[in-house]
Amino acid sequence: MATDYDTPRKTDEELHEESLEELKAKRVDAQSGQIDVDEAEAAESLELPGADLSGEELAVRVVPKQVDEFTCSRCFLVHHITQLAKGEGAKAVCKECN
Repeated sequence: MATDYDTPRKTDEELHEESLEELKAKRVDAQSGQIDVDEAEAAESLELPGADLSGEELAVRVVPKQVDEFTCSRCFLVHHITQLAKGEGAKAVCKECN
């Protein structure tokens, strides 16, 4: 871009005043109205990274609950019998939930 050296130069004060005026104008513009956003359209366009797992197959071996394990009645996790705090059967509670 060519520079015109014949134009009058602005002082630092003038530049500072202009920038303050521009900032004030931008602030007024930002507060002037609300943007009408369709939430359904915004949700459709939102794409989380790694969220599409439709083509994935899990390769996890599921092992049934063993004789020395129990299901906690509060957190519903399967724990080893050494984690049993109280109760028995359906009322068993693990040490973490006790």
